[in-house]
Amino acid sequence: MAKSVVQEFTKGLWAEIPPFRLVLGLCPILAVTKSVENGFGMGMATTFVLVCSNVLISLLRNVIPKKVRIACFIVVIATFVTVVELLMQAFLYPLFLKLGIFIPLIVVNCIVLGRAEAFAAKNGTVASLADGLGMGIGYTLALSLLAAFREILGNGTFTLPLVSTVIPVFPSSYQPFTFMIEAPGAFVGLGLMLCMMNMLGKK
Repeated sequence: MAKSVVQEFTKGLWAEIPPFRLVLGLCPILAVTKSVENGFGMGMATTFVLVCSNVLISLLRNVIPKKVRIACFIVVIATFVTVVELLMQAFLYPLFLKLGIFIPLIVVNCIVLGRAEAFAAKNGTVASLADGLGMGIGYTLALSLLAAFREILGNGTFTLPLVSTVIPVFPSSYQPFTFMIEAPGAFVGLGLMLCMMNMLGKK
């Protein structure tokens, strides 16, 4: 049992890390990764929704009618998205303003709905908790890594998450490669990271 729970948790950290292995949740990973703070904040918000919705759907899996399960899953997910949105407004308002519309859009994030349908609706609460937590942490790491890559090259800085402290990475003479913090730079950065993940996977 313990080994199974550990496997469910660790698969989201490498073997099935959402953006790079499952290629899911690409909209926010391309849109909010201009800074590490934004990427980390979006990842943590998504992790909260993933864990809570996985647990609740697992508890209700024998009660929810199969014919309306997707609608029920969306209602559960939307409830926790509203909770995280209100919490961010109360305690992390500057970050909430930066993430904007992408917080409500967690409702339609393929990762959250996909884990509800593919895993939580078919497995126990503890395993669903481990699955949601592992996938969420893996997603947060992926967002933060791409954000760091883009911010360091595009601005020459590194923004510490939650405290909004901007740390210069290069000397003042550095000319920022601003292409990396534009929309095309997000696609290039994601493509390079997918390439590296595939190379590491083959090894």
